[in-house]
Amino acid sequence: MSRPHHLPHPFFHFGNPFRMISPKGSNLSKRLLLLLNNFEETLARRLRKLNPKDKDGDEKWIDAYLDISVNLLNICNAFSSEISRLNQGHLLLQCVLHNLDSSCSKQFIKARSSLDAWRQHISSKNPRVENCSTILNKLVESLDLPKVKNSAKAYQKKRKKKKNSAKGKVLMRAMYGVKVETVFTCSVFASAFSGFARKLFDLNVDDKYMWAQACNGLQTSINSEIRNLYSSGRFIVLKELEAVDTSVKKLYPMIQDGVDPIEVEAFQNSISDLARRVEGLSQGLVDLLTKEVDSFFHLVLTGHDALLCNVSKSGTVSDPKLGCKVVERV
Repeated sequence: MSRPHHLPHPFFHFGNPFRMISPKGSNLSKRLLLLLNNFEETLARRLRKLNPKDKDGDEKWIDAYLDISVNLLNICNAFSSEISRLNQGHLLLQCVLHNLDSSCSKQFIKARSSLDAWRQHISSKNPRVENCSTILNKLVESLDLPKVKNSAKAYQKKRKKKKNSAKGKVLMRAMYGVKVETVFTCSVFASAFSGFARKLFDLNVDDKYMWAQACNGLQTSINSEIRNLYSSGRFIVLKELEAVDTSVKKLYPMIQDGVDPIEVEAFQNSISDLARRVEGLSQGLVDLLTKEVDSFFHLVLTGHDALLCNVSKSGTVSDPKLGCKVVERV
């Protein structure tokens, strides 16, 4: 009998391949069984890689460090911008001294104009320094040491990860000390740069740390002194800057009202005093701050960059280009 033409074609028009691999009534050969097992193990391994996993302890330490370092870099940038403002003020004072080197009345007018510009410049606020409080608040919120989970599932892996967990605890305890010192120091400078006592932070360090008493004592001493200065009506707590401001206030009326021949010597002494204090502001404060902030910035940036490059090579982060582009990102 002929085969009906209306019947559908078989799914495998070339025949059933599984019958070719495993004929009816026969068992898989060892070679085929090994091939099948290898395939299934490979497939299982690749599927497991696609399944997202919770972050383990090491990644938490890495994330914490990276977050802290980014905040510190932002603070460094804010302080650098304020140092640049001080340098701009220094240029105005140099113009004042240059114009006062002449007895021409027109030069006195220029000197007075430069003094007006300096006084206005120094009393203005830097929004980047104002934002430091927000950044420091984030660092303060991160001061609590992360707690290690003790669930039944975590306990099964405890012995295997005991060594890494111990390293993580040591690292975080050391980072805690660095963060406390950094927050305290940065808050002092943020307060001094901004002219507000509210920028200060009072961090209560637990007595379990060997350095707690020394830290708490230093905070109490420095913060109390700064608050007392502000409460007395002063808005400048940087002594080099205050010295210049005092000289400017003394010299300004002499330029505005004109110099009496009898007061020429006092006038010249005021100019010399201003020149000396301007140099002290530049070399004693601005240059030193520039050097230290730049050094701290590069220290943080180097550690941040090195960590990102290492974790990208080890496959801890999903973006292998992240570490190598940290300078560009910052």
